[in-house]
Amino acid sequence: MGFVMDGLAAEAYDRSYSDRQLLARILAYFKPVGRTMAVVALMVVLNSLMDTVLPIMISRGVDALGALAPSEAARGAAGAPLLRDPAQQRGIGLIVAAILVSGVASWSFNFLRQWLTARTVGDVVLELRRDAFDAVMARDMSFYDENPSGKIVSRVTSDTQDFANVVTLTLNLLSQALLVLLIAGALVWVNPGLALWALAMAPAVFVLALSFRRIARRVTRDARRILATVNSNVQESIAGIRVAKGFRQEAAVYAAFDPINRQAYAINLRQGLVFSSIFPLLGLLTGLGTVLVLWKGGQATLAGEVSAGEWYLFVQAIGIFAFPLTGIASFWSQFQQGLSASERVFALIDAEPRVVQNDQRPTPELAGRIDFEAVDFAYVPGEPVLAGFSLSIAAGETVALVGHTGAGKSSLTKLITRFYEFQGGRIAIDGQDIRSLDLPSYRRQLGIVPQTPLLFTGSLADNIRYARPEASDEAVLAAARGIAGGDWLEGLPQGLDTPIGEGGRGLSTGQRQLVVLARVLLQDPAVVILDEATASIDPLTEARIQEGLDAVLAERTAIIVAHRLSTIVGADRIIVLEQGRIIEEGSHAQLLAAGGHYAELYNTFFRHQTADYVPGSGFVAVSR
Repeated sequence: MGFVMDGLAAEAYDRSYSDRQLLARILAYFKPVGRTMAVVALMVVLNSLMDTVLPIMISRGVDALGALAPSEAARGAAGAPLLRDPAQQRGIGLIVAAILVSGVASWSFNFLRQWLTARTVGDVVLELRRDAFDAVMARDMSFYDENPSGKIVSRVTSDTQDFANVVTLTLNLLSQALLVLLIAGALVWVNPGLALWALAMAPAVFVLALSFRRIARRVTRDARRILATVNSNVQESIAGIRVAKGFRQEAAVYAAFDPINRQAYAINLRQGLVFSSIFPLLGLLTGLGTVLVLWKGGQATLAGEVSAGEWYLFVQAIGIFAFPLTGIASFWSQFQQGLSASERVFALIDAEPRVVQNDQRPTPELAGRIDFEAVDFAYVPGEPVLAGFSLSIAAGETVALVGHTGAGKSSLTKLITRFYEFQGGRIAIDGQDIRSLDLPSYRRQLGIVPQTPLLFTGSLADNIRYARPEASDEAVLAAARGIAGGDWLEGLPQGLDTPIGEGGRGLSTGQRQLVVLARVLLQDPAVVILDEATASIDPLTEARIQEGLDAVLAERTAIIVAHRLSTIVGADRIIVLEQGRIIEEGSHAQLLAAGGHYAELYNTFFRHQTADYVPGSGFVAVSR
């Protein structure tokens, strides 16, 4: 059991909802389609009425034919034609017509109900999936750092689809419940005593089905969680397939997937056993009910207490009655699966944001002065990354952040962009607390250049235009030519129309970074945040990118997480960080002359790089 349950803990943002809360949320999605649902309800009623009329008409036909049997058989033996009496002919004809009409009407009402239900459920799931995806877009970056993307995708896709199953099951339940009530009423009206025998199994069926309720919810929730785990593992494996193949680790990737797959098998098997065990028991109870009706009904028919047609009605009705009753009972186990999926979707929608703005003031055009004032920040409570951190960056200044891994360089950029919430102090831009600004309009004035460039499927022009969808073709071309003189476009087969695959497939790392720089240049932000764009490329491409950086950083405030000497020496000021504290600051020459921590970093890491970039002079060789 430990193996089966390993790794199935709820996500940090998961929460438990009662059935009443879930049903209230589900019903809220149906308010816009209330009229259509009213028509569906009418079709449910009419369909159930026709399904009830059909066996009654057949029983009436049996009685009518039975009443004719002795005399008509004798007349038939004498050579006289059967059913010569016009009244008898009309009576039998009316019964046959009623059977045909009720059958056709039942099919028609059921078809209309199913068609309207499919359309309505599609509309509702569309809206729910929109809300779920909107919630995904609204979550903070910390949410994605803490939760695997595959599990999030599973909630938006698989779980919303299972929500649709809840709706369909609910409508089927209404139809079946109404059919049971109508059939039961008809049986009581025909013969109350025999009806009690027919209905005797109902309490036992409901008790049995409801006893599965809690265990069904638990096993279905586990099944949804393991599906999300499988999706996450497969997505991560495919995303890292290049690395896996490069290191010949395909077997290791499979070895990591195999136990998860086996766990999914065990959990799904357990779910299947729970769900399948209820049907044999329900079948046994309904079979016992059928035997009772046959026995008691047969005795009553021989005693003349009920007619043959009425006995036939009970025998036929018990089959019609048992199917909806079994469906209603088994509905609870299936319903729990849909509720579990709904619970997961609503938990995603209701996840509390960590980054909270205390106002939504429109962001004016920024000059770019940034002030950290006694800022406290920790990713994990009790493990501070920044404590009482203060720093002022002038508008238009280029600041390079230097330090060992974990010094707090990237944390500063995440706080400026409001990807993470700080716990104490204040961060201001142009004197305004960044927590008081409208977040979308604020971020539009921030240009972010990541170390690993990410492009989207489409053309090169589409990717440059990503920051400003309304930009003209001329503006896109000007931005591309503004990076390294635009000569890098000549190496592309179709220029700006060059198609780009997922993640930037088809372009080199350097070309992708040039596209990202052109995107930022087109955006024209007030502040540029750069996570070293030249960290993992060759010197020739680095020269092109550095020229592009000069264009992007010109007359803008820039904060650079620096890994390359070419970027550091071009900064107005270098901030040396250690464990979230500023231990040195100054220009490249000043810090080297001071002979402190920066000089040690330079001599250990930076001075051995192949070239230095000097603004205005390009790259020059580094003396050895």
